[in-house]
Amino acid sequence: MATSFSTIHRAGNSILVFSLSKLRTAIPSFRPSSRSLAPRCLSTSAIPNSYPRLPSDPRFVQQPQNPNQWHNNPHGHRPPMAPVNSPPPPPTPPPMEAPVDLAALCREGKIKEAVEFMSKGAHADPPTFFGLVSGCSDPKHLDDLKKLHDLFIRTPFRADLQINNKFIEMFSRCGSMSDARRVFDRMPDRSMDTWHLLIHGYASNAQGDDGLQVFEQMRRVGVHPDAHTFVVVLSACATAEAIEEGFIHFNSMYKEYGISPGIEHYVGLIEVLGKSGHLYEAVEYIEKLPFEPPAVIWETMMNLARLQGDIDLEDRMEELLVSIDPSKVSPKKIQTPPRKRRLGINMLDGKNKLAEYRLPPVIVKPQVKEQVYVPDTRYVLHDIDQEAKEQALLYHSERLAIAYGLISTPARTPLRIIKNLRVCGDCHNAIKIMSRIVGRELIVRDNKRFHHFKDGKCSCGDYW
Repeated sequence: MATSFSTIHRAGNSILVFSLSKLRTAIPSFRPSSRSLAPRCLSTSAIPNSYPRLPSDPRFVQQPQNPNQWHNNPHGHRPPMAPVNSPPPPPTPPPMEAPVDLAALCREGKIKEAVEFMSKGAHADPPTFFGLVSGCSDPKHLDDLKKLHDLFIRTPFRADLQINNKFIEMFSRCGSMSDARRVFDRMPDRSMDTWHLLIHGYASNAQGDDGLQVFEQMRRVGVHPDAHTFVVVLSACATAEAIEEGFIHFNSMYKEYGISPGIEHYVGLIEVLGKSGHLYEAVEYIEKLPFEPPAVIWETMMNLARLQGDIDLEDRMEELLVSIDPSKVSPKKIQTPPRKRRLGINMLDGKNKLAEYRLPPVIVKPQVKEQVYVPDTRYVLHDIDQEAKEQALLYHSERLAIAYGLISTPARTPLRIIKNLRVCGDCHNAIKIMSRIVGRELIVRDNKRFHHFKDGKCSCGDYW
């Protein structure tokens, strides 16, 4: 009697088929042993087509086995395997990227790229951090400088004195004294240079009153000023037009602190008088000096007379300067080919991008004329009629940059305008009116200084 017996044994991800056929005799009880049948019946080809096949998943693919692997097992059966529905192994992590050379990016001036890498996890040591901060002296890098400071306060060396001082210096150069003061207030330790940098920053940003308040705070905490301290203090007095206070600090140098005034201190006091409009008082003070005035004093007076528009005094000071130092002859007095006219260019810093604006051929008159604005046509030197002069004033690029900034930036946020030429008096008056109308701070950096327009006033006190 022919009898066939088939058994399918499933264990893990392998399939064993046991087949017995052509048995002539009846077997009362048959229990196949896995030990005896495994070596010769390890096959999947005998699976009938009626059995469902497993999906083509790499987990179900039978791996090559050693024929003697089962015999070496003392229990006589295959070791347990992972279940079919077990979760897949975790993915292999991507290979680690090569470390970024932040120092090389710093040397190449790629500040923005370095900041992006640091935001993604790259670490910088103190020298590299110092170099990156030093590269942010231009106002267009103000956003990168702020990101660097946010990263710096998370580092273990956030109390480093030199790096904090550099942050104060760079924020001052970028015209953001609020950020410079924030760095100053968070510093656990301060040196004499820290106080000097903050006072000088206020003075260079036409905020001399704030600089004088920092000096008073310096004296209250018991810091003894030195000679350089009074240089920056006199600079703050000149910006604030504090003539009386400037003389008080100048006289206190020797009386209270025993510091003998140097040439730089006399120059600072002359600037206090000259920047306040007292040019002839400054000349009288120079003539009464206990020593022969050097060339640097006459050069200072010449520059002050030029800024104040006193041409006669400027020529007189230039003659005295050349008589002392012939190398100071002005190039304007030498017949040279005419220089190429520079175009008025403005750069508006906002939304992490820089835009450049040039003089357009046609422009519509703004509504600022209705707000007590009267065009000052003295700044138009062309021989044209009055209406054409008013139209020419509206062509100035800083006005276009401010107009674009007002419509493309959020309300109540400061605008920073960078101009490669000196701002004219008419634009200066117009921007003061704009700041009062829109209620925003307008920071304009021309080729001479910073102008902080706010609530209809400028930090320069209408003197630049």
